[in-house]
Amino acid sequence: MALGLAAKKEIVAEVSEVASQALSVAVAEYRGMEVGDLTELRVKAREQGVYLKVVRNTLAKRALADSKFSDMDSALTGPLIYGFSMEAPGGAARLFKDYAKSNDKLKVTALSLGSGLLGPEKLDAVASLPTRDEALAKLLATFKAPVGKFVRTINEVPTKFVRVLAAIKDEK
Repeated sequence: MALGLAAKKEIVAEVSEVASQALSVAVAEYRGMEVGDLTELRVKAREQGVYLKVVRNTLAKRALADSKFSDMDSALTGPLIYGFSMEAPGGAARLFKDYAKSNDKLKVTALSLGSGLLGPEKLDAVASLPTRDEALAKLLATFKAPVGKFVRTINEVPTKFVRVLAAIKDEK
Protein backbone atom coordinates (compact mmCIF):
# COMPACT_ATOMS: atom_id res chain seq x y z
CA MET A 1 0.00 0.00 0.00
CA ALA A 2 1.44 3.34 -1.05
CA LEU A 3 1.96 6.02 1.56
CA GLY A 4 0.65 9.50 0.97
CA LEU A 5 2.80 12.59 1.37
CA ALA A 6 1.27 13.40 4.76
CA ALA A 7 2.03 9.90 6.10
CA LYS A 8 5.61 10.11 4.82
CA LYS A 9 6.11 13.49 6.51
CA GLU A 10 4.73 12.03 9.74
CA ILE A 11 7.18 9.10 9.62
CA VAL A 12 10.12 11.41 8.89
CA ALA A 13 9.13 13.70 11.78
CA GLU A 14 8.75 10.75 14.18
CA VAL A 15 12.11 9.16 13.29
CA SER A 16 13.81 12.56 13.35
CA GLU A 17 12.46 13.23 16.85
CA VAL A 18 13.63 9.83 18.10
CA ALA A 19 17.07 10.30 16.50
CA SER A 20 17.49 13.67 18.21
CA GLN A 21 17.07 12.00 21.61
CA ALA A 22 18.90 8.72 20.89
CA LEU A 23 22.36 7.91 22.20
CA SER A 24 23.20 5.57 19.31
CA VAL A 25 21.66 3.77 16.36
CA ALA A 26 22.16 0.29 15.00
CA VAL A 27 20.89 -0.83 11.61
CA ALA A 28 20.31 -4.46 10.70
CA GLU A 29 19.10 -6.30 7.64
CA TYR A 30 16.13 -8.51 8.45
CA ARG A 31 15.66 -10.23 5.09
CA GLY A 32 13.91 -13.61 5.51
CA MET A 33 12.72 -13.06 9.09
CA GLU A 34 9.17 -14.05 9.88
CA VAL A 35 6.59 -11.74 11.44
CA GLY A 36 6.70 -13.70 14.71
CA ASP A 37 10.46 -13.18 14.92
CA LEU A 38 10.11 -9.44 14.38
CA THR A 39 7.39 -9.28 17.02
CA GLU A 40 9.63 -11.09 19.49
CA LEU A 41 12.45 -8.65 18.67
CA ARG A 42 10.13 -5.68 19.27
CA VAL A 43 9.06 -7.05 22.66
CA LYS A 44 12.70 -7.42 23.72
CA ALA A 45 13.45 -3.92 22.42
CA ARG A 46 10.69 -2.36 24.54
CA GLU A 47 12.02 -4.16 27.62
CA GLN A 48 15.53 -2.79 26.99
CA GLY A 49 14.62 0.81 26.14
CA VAL A 50 15.37 0.49 22.42
CA TYR A 51 13.12 2.12 19.82
CA LEU A 52 12.74 -0.15 16.78
CA LYS A 53 11.32 0.95 13.45
CA VAL A 54 11.17 -0.49 9.95
CA VAL A 55 11.29 2.51 7.64
CA ARG A 56 11.92 3.01 3.96
CA ASN A 57 15.53 3.98 3.51
CA THR A 58 14.68 7.14 1.60
CA LEU A 59 12.54 8.32 4.53
CA ALA A 60 15.21 7.32 7.04
CA LYS A 61 17.83 9.29 5.10
CA ARG A 62 15.62 12.39 5.31
CA ALA A 63 14.94 11.84 9.00
CA LEU A 64 18.62 11.35 9.88
CA ALA A 65 19.92 14.12 7.61
CA ASP A 66 19.84 16.85 10.27
CA SER A 67 20.79 14.62 13.20
CA LYS A 68 24.09 13.47 14.67
CA PHE A 69 23.54 10.22 12.72
CA SER A 70 23.64 11.83 9.27
CA ASP A 71 26.85 9.87 8.59
CA MET A 72 24.78 6.68 8.17
CA ASP A 73 23.44 7.77 4.78
CA SER A 74 25.78 5.54 2.76
CA ALA A 75 24.92 2.41 4.79
CA LEU A 76 21.16 2.58 4.30
CA THR A 77 20.50 0.00 1.60
CA GLY A 78 18.33 -3.10 1.62
CA PRO A 79 15.49 -4.06 3.96
CA LEU A 80 16.58 -2.54 7.27
CA ILE A 81 15.32 -2.32 10.80
CA TYR A 82 16.53 0.68 12.79
CA GLY A 83 17.29 0.39 16.51
CA PHE A 84 17.70 3.63 18.46
CA SER A 85 19.26 3.32 21.92
CA MET A 86 17.35 5.63 24.21
CA GLU A 87 18.77 4.67 27.63
CA ALA A 88 22.22 3.15 27.10
CA PRO A 89 24.63 3.77 24.21
CA GLY A 90 25.10 0.05 23.57
CA GLY A 91 21.43 -0.88 23.95
CA ALA A 92 20.47 -1.40 20.30
CA ALA A 93 23.78 -3.10 19.46
CA ARG A 94 23.38 -5.42 22.46
CA LEU A 95 19.80 -6.22 21.45
CA PHE A 96 20.75 -7.06 17.86
CA LYS A 97 23.82 -9.04 18.93
CA ASP A 98 21.87 -11.15 21.43
CA TYR A 99 18.97 -11.71 19.05
CA ALA A 100 21.25 -12.68 16.16
CA LYS A 101 22.56 -15.57 18.27
CA SER A 102 19.18 -17.29 17.96
CA ASN A 103 18.19 -15.95 14.53
CA ASP A 104 20.90 -15.94 11.87
CA LYS A 105 18.75 -13.91 9.45
CA LEU A 106 19.30 -10.70 11.41
CA LYS A 107 22.55 -9.14 10.20
CA VAL A 108 23.86 -5.85 11.60
CA THR A 109 25.09 -3.65 8.75
CA ALA A 110 26.02 -0.36 10.46
CA LEU A 111 26.28 1.41 13.80
CA SER A 112 26.71 4.99 14.88
CA LEU A 113 27.34 6.64 18.22
CA GLY A 114 26.93 10.03 16.61
CA SER A 115 30.61 10.44 15.88
CA GLY A 116 31.05 8.52 12.66
CA LEU A 117 29.82 5.46 10.86
CA LEU A 118 30.93 2.13 12.32
CA GLY A 119 30.84 -1.15 10.46
CA PRO A 120 29.37 -4.43 11.70
CA GLU A 121 32.80 -5.53 12.93
CA LYS A 122 32.43 -2.99 15.77
CA LEU A 123 29.22 -4.63 17.03
CA ASP A 124 30.92 -6.37 19.97
CA ALA A 125 32.67 -3.18 21.08
CA VAL A 126 29.49 -1.07 20.98
CA ALA A 127 27.38 -3.82 22.58
CA SER A 128 29.82 -4.01 25.48
CA LEU A 129 29.43 -0.33 26.37
CA PRO A 130 28.17 -0.07 29.95
CA THR A 131 24.72 1.17 30.89
CA ARG A 132 24.47 4.34 32.95
CA ASP A 133 24.15 2.36 36.20
CA GLU A 134 27.12 0.14 35.33
CA ALA A 135 29.25 3.19 34.50
CA LEU A 136 28.32 4.89 37.77
CA ALA A 137 29.11 1.71 39.72
CA LYS A 138 32.55 1.49 38.07
CA LEU A 139 33.17 5.16 38.80
CA LEU A 140 32.23 4.76 42.45
CA ALA A 141 34.42 1.67 42.69
CA THR A 142 37.44 3.76 41.71
CA PHE A 143 36.60 6.18 44.53
CA LYS A 144 36.02 3.43 47.10
CA ALA A 145 39.16 3.94 49.19
CA PRO A 146 39.22 7.77 49.17
CA VAL A 147 35.47 8.00 49.75
CA GLY A 148 35.65 5.47 52.58
CA LYS A 149 38.35 7.50 54.28
CA PHE A 150 36.35 10.69 53.75
CA VAL A 151 33.23 9.13 55.29
CA ARG A 152 35.22 7.92 58.31
CA THR A 153 36.64 11.41 58.75
CA ILE A 154 33.17 12.96 58.56
CA ASN A 155 31.90 10.45 61.13
CA GLU A 156 34.81 11.25 63.47
CA VAL A 157 34.41 15.04 63.28
CA PRO A 158 31.49 15.30 65.75
CA THR A 159 33.34 13.09 68.25
CA LYS A 160 36.52 15.14 67.97
CA PHE A 161 34.51 18.35 68.13
CA VAL A 162 32.87 17.22 71.38
CA ARG A 163 36.30 16.36 72.82
CA VAL A 164 37.68 19.76 71.85
CA LEU A 165 34.68 21.52 73.40
CA ALA A 166 35.08 19.47 76.56
CA ALA A 167 38.79 20.33 76.73
CA ILE A 168 38.03 24.04 76.29
CA LYS A 169 35.35 23.87 78.98
CA ASP A 170 37.79 22.11 81.38
CA GLU A 171 40.41 24.85 80.80
CA LYS A 172 38.01 27.57 81.93
